[in-house]
Amino acid sequence: MEYRQLGRSGFKVPVLSLGTGTFGGKGDMFKKWGTTDVAEASRMIDISLEHGLNLFDTADVYSSGVSEEILGEALKGRRHKALISTKATFTMGEGPNDVGSSRYHIINACEDSLRRLGTDHIDIYFMHGFDALTPVEETLSALDNLIESGKVRYIGCSNFSGWHVMKSLATSEKFGLNRYVVYQGYYSLIGREYEWELMPLAADQELGLMVWSPLGWGRLTGKIRRGEAIKDGRIAQGGASGGPPVDENFLFDVVDVLDKISKETGRTISQIALNWLSRRPTISNIVVGARNEEQLIQNLGAIGWSLSPEHMAELDAVSARQPIYPYWHQMSFDGRNPKLVKWM
Repeated sequence: MEYRQLGRSGFKVPVLSLGTGTFGGKGDMFKKWGTTDVAEASRMIDISLEHGLNLFDTADVYSSGVSEEILGEALKGRRHKALISTKATFTMGEGPNDVGSSRYHIINACEDSLRRLGTDHIDIYFMHGFDALTPVEETLSALDNLIESGKVRYIGCSNFSGWHVMKSLATSEKFGLNRYVVYQGYYSLIGREYEWELMPLAADQELGLMVWSPLGWGRLTGKIRRGEAIKDGRIAQGGASGGPPVDENFLFDVVDVLDKISKETGRTISQIALNWLSRRPTISNIVVGARNEEQLIQNLGAIGWSLSPEHMAELDAVSARQPIYPYWHQMSFDGRNPKLVKWM
């Protein structure tokens, strides 16, 4: 397993982590993702640790806390071997303060996550979304308090826009507060918008990226091909609901190239898509999901080898999309924006 620096920190994480959105299956949305119980979770953690994957990603809203509970139970007796990342911000109750990034909600949410996980600390704690109703300094001050108390080791943000991230980093610098060292965001061969603004920001500010949904919300698993009906898996069960929209022609163009490279390399479509992603700038970690052991082992096979420069170029070309304004305009001024042009 390859380990990488997590942004501007001394902390190293494996290039792959296991996402636990499939643990629990509570509620209509998460039932479509998976219904992994404690026994199955324990076995997947066994396999992960055997391969050097020791980072497990969850969130309080995953199956209304059940994902955290299952992860905590499955890690009993070996918490010291594992790293845990979890998240807060979204609604976890009926009260007016059971949502958001206020000091009140963050501290309560953290304590609840610690209890469900059965641990005394969280290695990486994310704000799951941006809360425009709470002053940024209040959020960061509360997170700083959690770090100083030893309950949280590192902090990150997820699904923020570029200016949300930059405002947060500037606020940390202004008040001498612990800063976000990692951004968790969507990035895949069929979703490269991260490159337009967040990637240059991450490189400039030394912010690591932890990728969610690296297989395009289940569309790059090899189960979707041009002219073929989707027979099984998460997409067939309606699990793409709420995910990023994708033009079908564009999707099939990308899958056609993945299929071609798969035949040439003997690697699966998902392994090729993950390997391409692992070689992109700013990537610290890729969160892979798995409904069963077979899927997990296949995803673990995405590392330890490299696509050829020619295959990388083919994938770069077929997945490229015309950026929206002002990014297309900045690309025409490439002499002063070389990184933007190079990455896209």
